[in-house]
Amino acid sequence: MRATPPSFGVHAAIRLVRPANLAVSFVGTIVGGLVARGAGVSVPATLWVYLVLAGISTACVTAAGNVLNDVLDLEVDRTNHPDRPLVTGAVPIGTARGLVVALFFAGLFLVLPVIAVAPLVGVIFALAVAALLGYEFLLKARGFVGNLVVAFLTAMVFLYGGAAAGNAALLLPFAGMAFLATLSREVIKDMEDVRGDVGRTTLPMTHGLPYSTRVARTSVLAAVVLSAVPLAWFVAPASAAGIVYVGIVLLADLVFAVSVLHLPQRLHYEQTMSKVAMSIALFAFLAVAFR
Repeated sequence: MRATPPSFGVHAAIRLVRPANLAVSFVGTIVGGLVARGAGVSVPATLWVYLVLAGISTACVTAAGNVLNDVLDLEVDRTNHPDRPLVTGAVPIGTARGLVVALFFAGLFLVLPVIAVAPLVGVIFALAVAALLGYEFLLKARGFVGNLVVAFLTAMVFLYGGAAAGNAALLLPFAGMAFLATLSREVIKDMEDVRGDVGRTTLPMTHGLPYSTRVARTSVLAAVVLSAVPLAWFVAPASAAGIVYVGIVLLADLVFAVSVLHLPQRLHYEQTMSKVAMSIALFAFLAVAFR
């Protein structure tokens, strides 16, 4: 008996937008705003509203990008990811296209009140959407250039929250760390997929695994160096926030080092360690909000 594709439902739509990614985008935006404010969670109610709106806006744009990725990769996913909702028919392709448009517009609509008081938020929103569309329609197949765009989009999450709180410049070292850490992880992912990649000119394909290893390790080293910048700029090392930041960020740095230690072997493990390190680093960033 042939199995019939599951019917469209909420569960399939949730899988399509990838809720774990949305949660990271939302939390990253909130953390960025709290760091910019520097008052822990004791911020005015109005600012909380702005940060939540910005966070939901980020999540909407991230969701739109996730759905668009599945729409454009439908044929590839029939082989590589046959359980994806569009492949199984759990979400019709027309519905997915409509969802992409709706999510982009929702992201813009929700953040309009924030843009009215912090115009830089609008600039960052426009840059992020342009970069995301450029990646999906043009740059994804170009390997390392696409890696740079993904890293840029991750960095923008923190600047977006910082701009919503009125001090994006303070988030520059954190955005830089996020950019470099994400770049390393994207290169490791391409190293892991080098045998199965078709139609992409990734760094491992064009320059080999040893060169890609050096790029991943250099990116991590630069991120570790950047992690000291807040202590030299706006966080007193001897303060409670500084001590907590140092403790957590040293743990993150250690896990980042582990994430490139065994390259080019144990690629899936190294990629997982990179994700763990980025999660730990998020808590280090949050500690700075209590300075």
